[in-house]
This record gives sequence, C-alpha cells and structure tokens, in this order.
Amino acid sequence: MNRTGVCCCCSALRPRYKRLVDNIFPEDPKDGLVKADMEKLTFYAVSAPEKLDRIGAYLAERLSRDVVRHRYGYVLIAMEALDQLLMACHSQSIKPFVESFLQMVAKLLESGEPKLQVLGTNSFVKFANIEEDTPSYHRRYDFFVSRFSAMCHSCHSDPETRTEIRIAGIRGIQGVVRKTVNDELRATIWEPQHMDKIVPSLLFNMQKIEDLDSRIGPPSSPTGGEKEENPAVLAENCFRELLGRATYGNMNNAVRPVFAHLDHHRLWDPNEFAVSCFKIIMYSIQAQYSHHVIQETLGHLDARKRDSPRVRAGIIQVLLEAVAIAAKGSIGPTVLEVFNTLLKHLRLSVDFELGERRSSTGSASFSTSSKESDERIVQNAIIQTIGFFGSNLPDYQRSEIMMFVMGKVPVFGTSSHSLDTSHLGDLGTRRIQIMLLRSLLMVTSGYNAKTIAAALPAPFLDPLLSPSLMEDSELRQLVLEILHNLIDRHDNRAKLRGIRIIPDVSDLKIKRDKISRQDVSFMKKHGQQLYRHIYLGCKEEDNVQKNFELLYTSLALITIELANEEVVIDLIRLAIALQDIIIINEDNLPMFNRCGVMALVAAYLNFLSQMIAVPAFCQHVSKVIETRTVEASYFLPENIFKDKLILPKSLEKHEKNLFFLTNKIAESLGGSGYSVERLSVPYVPQVTDEDRLSRRKSVVDTVSIQVDILPGNNTEDKVNNTEEITFEALKKAIDNTGLEEQEKEKRRLVIEKFQKAPFEEIAAQCETKANFLHDRLAQILELTIRPPPSPSGTMTITAGHAHYQSVPVYEMKFPDLCVY
Repeated sequence: MNRTGVCCCCSALRPRYKRLVDNIFPEDPKDGLVKADMEKLTFYAVSAPEKLDRIGAYLAERLSRDVVRHRYGYVLIAMEALDQLLMACHSQSIKPFVESFLQMVAKLLESGEPKLQVLGTNSFVKFANIEEDTPSYHRRYDFFVSRFSAMCHSCHSDPETRTEIRIAGIRGIQGVVRKTVNDELRATIWEPQHMDKIVPSLLFNMQKIEDLDSRIGPPSSPTGGEKEENPAVLAENCFRELLGRATYGNMNNAVRPVFAHLDHHRLWDPNEFAVSCFKIIMYSIQAQYSHHVIQETLGHLDARKRDSPRVRAGIIQVLLEAVAIAAKGSIGPTVLEVFNTLLKHLRLSVDFELGERRSSTGSASFSTSSKESDERIVQNAIIQTIGFFGSNLPDYQRSEIMMFVMGKVPVFGTSSHSLDTSHLGDLGTRRIQIMLLRSLLMVTSGYNAKTIAAALPAPFLDPLLSPSLMEDSELRQLVLEILHNLIDRHDNRAKLRGIRIIPDVSDLKIKRDKISRQDVSFMKKHGQQLYRHIYLGCKEEDNVQKNFELLYTSLALITIELANEEVVIDLIRLAIALQDIIIINEDNLPMFNRCGVMALVAAYLNFLSQMIAVPAFCQHVSKVIETRTVEASYFLPENIFKDKLILPKSLEKHEKNLFFLTNKIAESLGGSGYSVERLSVPYVPQVTDEDRLSRRKSVVDTVSIQVDILPGNNTEDKVNNTEEITFEALKKAIDNTGLEEQEKEKRRLVIEKFQKAPFEEIAAQCETKANFLHDRLAQILELTIRPPPSPSGTMTITAGHAHYQSVPVYEMKFPDLCVY
C-alpha cells in the first residue's frame, strides 16, 4: 500500500498522470504539498498539455471526496496544486482544465465552512488575474456572481469571521468583473440579473464607511492593510472599478440598481450616503456618459413624485451633485430635459403645498405646517439645482437656459410656454414667480456677454420687465438683481453696494470700457424700457431699503456700462422726473417713500456728476447735498434709512435750494459741450399695452400728455399756436394694436420688391420720391415757426373727461430748422 491508499501492484498499472497527482499528497496533510513531486507533475503537464483536462478532472474528483470527508488538509493541498498548474500552463489545452478548476472552486464555495469559502475565493482571484490567449465564449459565471454576492451579505455570528467572508465575497466579485468585463463577445455580467446582485452587494458594504467625506472625489489609494481589512474600502474600490469599465450600452444597467438599493433601504432621508454614492459614480464613469446618470436620476424623480417631500428633496440634492460634476465635462443632450423636469416638479411641489394649506384643519395644523416646510425644502433644492447647473454651463448654453427659464415664468401676456398656474391661484402664481426668478438669478450669476444685446435680447427683456412682475416688493428685487448680473460686465457691483453719498468716486477704482456701437444701438432700442422700469419701481408704496439700494445700483451700472452723452442726458431727465413726482406727490406716497426717492436721486446724481467729471455740475450737486445735510438730512441716504428717524409732515415748505434744478444742470452741462436741449423736456415713461390691460393702475391714468414746443430763432415774435386735438385722434395715437404686424408686412414687401423688381423701376420710383420731398421741403420753408406763449415750452391737453400727459414729441430736423 502506498501513501494514497492504493496497493503497489495496482498503482503501477494506473495512468501516469494519476500517479503523479497521488504523489503530491503526503501521508500527513500537515506536511503540506510535496514540492519535488509537484515539480514532476508540472513538468509533465507542460510537456503533455493534452493531459491537462484529465489531471484537472482527477484533482477535482479527489477534492470533492476530501470535502465530503472533511479532510480539509488535503483540500488545501489540492487547491495549491491547481493554482500552480494554472500559473504554469498557458496552452490552448488549458480550457478543459479551467472547467475542472471552476467546478472545484464552486464546490468550495458551496460548503458551509468559512475557511473553504475563503480558500475558493482566493483561488478564483488568482485565476481571474490570468490573461487567456483566447476567450471562452461558452463559459458563464452566473453561479459565482450569485455566490459571491451572498457572501457579501454574510451574517455569521462571529464578527471576525463575518468580516473575512464579506471581504472574500467582494474580492470574488472584483475577480468576476476583471475576468469578464473587457470582452464584449463573451456573455458578460452587465446583464440586469447580474447587476441587480453585484451593485447592491457592494453598496451594502459601503454603508459601513464612517467618514463619508473622505470618500468623496476621485479614487483614493488606501494602504494594502486597510484595503484587506476594511470591507467598505474594498467595496468602494471595486465599485469604482466596475463603473470605470462601464460603456455606453451598459451604463444604465449599472446605475439602476443603485436607485433600487437606496429605495429599499430608505436612504434618501437622510441622504448623506446617497450623495456620496453618486459622487463616486460621477467621478468614476467616463465623462461622456455623465448624461446617462442624470437621465436615470430624472426618471427616478418622476417615478417617486408622490413620495414624501424629504425623499424627493433627497433625490433632487443627489441630482444637484451629479449635474455639478457633469457640468464641468460633457452634458450631452439632457440640458433642457433637466430644467424641464425640475420646473415640472417645482410646480407640483407648490401644488402640494397649497393643497395641504387648503385642506388643513385646526387639529392637524402642526402636521400640515410641517409638510409645508418640507415642501419648501423641495423647492429650495430645485432652485439650487437649476441655478448651480445653469451657472456652470458655457455661455452659449446658458443664454438658452435663461430664455427657457424666463419663458416658464408666468407673466402677463406670455402664457404660451409658461408653467400652468391657473389652478394655483394668485398665491401659487406668486410663489412660482419668486422661485423661478431666484433660479434665474443663480443662472445669470457670473454670466459675461460681449454685448448687452446678447445678454438682454428682446424676448428675454420684455417679460423680465413685465408690469406683472412689479406687483410685489420681492419680485422687483429679484428682477433688479438679475439685471445687475447681466449689465455688470466688469464686476463693479460690489463696489456700489449700499446706497450712500460717495465723497470721491475715483477711490472705488471702477472698471469700465468705452461703450461699443452695439451697446449704443441697444440703448436706443431698449433704453426707455429700463428707464421706465426704474421710474415705476421708485413709485411703489411697498418699497423697503433694499429696493432703493437696488434701484440706485441699477442707475449706477447703466452709467458705467452703457452711458454715452445721450444716455447721460436721459438719466438726468429720469432723476429730475423722480424728484418732481415726489414734490407733486400725485400718487400720495408715504413720507418714507418720498424721502427715500429723494435720497436715491441725491446719491445717484452725486455719483453721475463725478463719473462725467463736469466741475460745474459737481459743484451744483455738492451744494444741494451740503444744504440738505444742514436743513433736511432725511433727504440723504445715510439718514433716511436709520431707525427712529423723525420724518417731516410735508414737503411743501421746502426751499428750492434743497432740490436739483434743471436750469442749473443744463447750464453746467451746456458749458462742457453737452447737447442740453432735451433736458427741458420732462421725462415721461412709455405707455405699453400691458399697462392698459394689466391689473395695476395704468400709467395713462396718472400722467398727462405733454406736447413740447421749442422756441425758434426769433424770440420777439410769439404767436399762440393751438391745434384742435380730439379724443379719437389721441386714442389713435396711443393705440398701437396691430402696428407691429403691419410694419413687418411693409418691410417684407420692400425687401421682396428690391430683390425681384427691375433696376429701372426701382430707380424711377426713387426719383419720384426725391422730387416729392423737394417740393414738400420748399413748402415747409415758407412756414413761419414761432415760439409758444408759455416760458416752459409745454402745454397740457385735456380730451373729454380724461387727463393725459404722455403724448410723445415728434420732430423733423432739417439744417437750422425744427418743425413740431
């Protein structure tokens, strides 16, 4: 009998490979593998590779028998021999041997003995690190995925043994990933049935990380001891490796199980672990696949839209972290989808909040208020996500997002694409407006367009300055702050913070460039809209200190970024008009508001006079401010906004030296080369269709129509020129309905005519028009133009029972001649 239990006579008749295999096993398993005989077996396997499959089958037979008999010493020896043969043989014939090897590993993993499970895992990991010459397409690892995933969830009573088994399970999954993930032709583990086991197993162990913040960011490189002893660290590294190998076609299969795991274990509230998981995901995957993760997150948010507010807020915060990382790389086609989905959930959140408020009762008031505050958390998370995502986009994409978000704001007259707030009522609509404007404020932060026309195109500016956004103090503040973000291209806003009398503006070191031709064109087209918004904003009764500060900053930024000589004159006219409405007080504003506007005008004219550096203008402004300091300190910004300031009962007894005078300003600017004729024309805001149709008090009802008549060259001849103006004529002059479409049609016909008509026909028509204009000019030169009877050069017109003050002045200018 030999040491394997076989008689010597029979042993000599046994095949050589069996005898070589039997010889590697000692009589006492404690002695370990017989190295000399192992070398003989290895040499035989290398010399006769066709025998490898038989060697493997025989070793598997012995190992199975030893496992059943609990002869674990011989099991260790058999696995050691298998490992050495695998490392030594790389021929084509190794494929059948591998099948026997995997059967033996599976046998060990099926046993209930932790040591054998760890032993089988170690052998499988060594096998996984071997690069085979040709892939084996028929080999599948379904059993190993299931078994290693089960080991990751080990609940062994002994903590050390439990940790050891979990580590073995994670290392086994890592081995399966490395063995299968790189070969697209092979049956891979990216199928959902495998990912649904692998990913939750890794996340289950990652939950044990105590310091979450240390795991955020790109892959770390833990020490060898830490990697081996800590299942959480090992699981995280395996998870990163898995995601790093994911491709376009299987990215979604790797991400979806993450959502299922977080749902099942209720990890959205609190969501620290969920946030850390998605940071790992976003940093581990290839940048061009980031939009897959964002799309899956949006889809999951839609699926959980009826869940509690805190769960939805947790998902949105995860989305915020994902888009913050993705915005630095490839966004993909999901930009508008992100914003559209978030805006939809914003409307749903407001709907839920108002629904809870309507259904609240006295007994459930506490729980209802708690739900409302939770909905506010959801809304704030949505706003932060929209703003952060938008602010990280390139400028060309950000301008599109600005238009998109502005198009969703429910404003008067632009309901085609805005969010449906008809069922939310006035309160819900206001909430939507505030939150969307807050989102837009974050999107515009840091936006720096080359021209102001690119930052404030008409389709964006018109709804932004809509009267329906002026009905609330907070809405007006947000609109002004958005304008500041877009107008301020040299970061001067921080230097202008707070409304005050600046002794020396040069100390602020304001940065500015020469105004471009495009900006001049913008102010000619849209300057009146900006002036009108500031003018009406100053007249609102619910203004607080912040409103006045923002209005002052708006005027200062327009001066810095967009002011040429013409704009400077317009801004002075606007400031004087604000002073006049406070003196006249037709709107019956509170005394605080009247003094606040006076302080605003003083602070701005002090700033403007120093910016244009006209000494006489600066002297007049300084003199008025000094007089106010002594006699009317409540007209200065440093005093009016103080607590417990005693305000005057009326402003009727104030002397002229407390106010800025138009004639003094015109005289000072005229001496410096400014064209000051327009200063004598009082500023009147434009009247729009929105004003007549909106719920706000119409500008037409409070402003009279002024027709300006300037004196001619002969100051001695004065004739009372009067013109009969009927109500129908005024109505036709004010009503612009349909004019825009008519003008478009006229332009189209002219362009078409010049493109298609013969040259001779065009030349003949031009000659006819030239002759007509020549004759008309001759008739005009025969007229006698005389100055108006009143020194002011204005007259007020009353038509019927309506009092108007907003008819624009039309003028035709010829050399040395003005006709009105």
